[in-house]
Amino acid sequence: MFNGDLRATTIGSLPLTDPEEATALIFKYAPLLPSWVQLPKFPGEGMIEQYNEGLPEIYETAERSYFDTEHAEFEPAVLRFYEDYLAVTEGGSPASLERFAISRNRARGFFSFIDLLAKKKHLPATIVKGQVTGPFTLSTGLKDQHGKYAYYNTQLRDIIVKHVGLKALWQIKKLQQFGVSVLMFLDEPSLCGFGSSAYLGVQAEDITKDLNEVVSLIHNATAWAGVHCCENTDWAILLKSDIDVLNFDAYGFFDRVLLFKQELVGFLNRGGTIAWGLVPTHSEEVIERVTLKNLLDLWNEEVQQLSSAGVAREKIIRQSLITPSCGMGSLSEESALKVLQMLSDVSQRLREEYALS
Repeated sequence: MFNGDLRATTIGSLPLTDPEEATALIFKYAPLLPSWVQLPKFPGEGMIEQYNEGLPEIYETAERSYFDTEHAEFEPAVLRFYEDYLAVTEGGSPASLERFAISRNRARGFFSFIDLLAKKKHLPATIVKGQVTGPFTLSTGLKDQHGKYAYYNTQLRDIIVKHVGLKALWQIKKLQQFGVSVLMFLDEPSLCGFGSSAYLGVQAEDITKDLNEVVSLIHNATAWAGVHCCENTDWAILLKSDIDVLNFDAYGFFDRVLLFKQELVGFLNRGGTIAWGLVPTHSEEVIERVTLKNLLDLWNEEVQQLSSAGVAREKIIRQSLITPSCGMGSLSEESALKVLQMLSDVSQRLREEYALS
């Protein structure tokens, strides 16, 4: 069972271009559960591009990434993909797992992170966080040569689900070598479009099935699985899945999540952890005016509402993390630093209040 104990962690991105500087900031402001940093100012570090490597017959241009299912090499490439997948999942092949590696030029923050882990003798963290774009977001972010979402092609969707799982597994294996436990987040911002005309025909059961397939791979690697979804979605999809941690925008959308009271209580009662996206990243103006007192008052108010729904306050405290509401890659450096400072302050104050420090 994963216990958050009100630790601070981050969602992923920062608006910097120096990976060492970005990594040092994470270890400074979220030392108990640090996360490697995505740097979207670099080409190749966007949510879709960062995880394309290793997909069969994927083509990348300045405008888009797409599959060419009509290319003569597509079927042979698919066969090789599944052979590598089975070599990893059934044979435990380290060589085949390297097919699903993330290159340094697509994840500078990851390599800076593991370099720092290798140098640190006395790490305050016993858990570290990784992240990968989730199967729904990746399969609706990629299209075929005709412009059709990969999600609607059964074969492509299956490939992407397995690909995401092994991208997560590759990270987990790299991180575990430093003697730490791993919390792996699946970033699923596209779930906010579920139920809209943009995704006609998408079934909740299919999203859950795909998600659980990835989560199973993560669990089999003795790691924990979380999902980050900003804005709003059908929260029952995630709360009824096999994930260990649910991360949502608690600053702006807690009332929407609380509409799924029964599922939320059930999630906590089975040992699930809430990662409260309490520190806003919505705009420079919101970040400028928010105060530590605002956020502490908001958290206490939301915890009281959840407690009134039938969950003991002590359970909520043990099964909570504190995060920004979303990534910080689109913010100014000044605003991102304020978010990090606020994140650290909120977590520290709450941990002191509940004698967790």
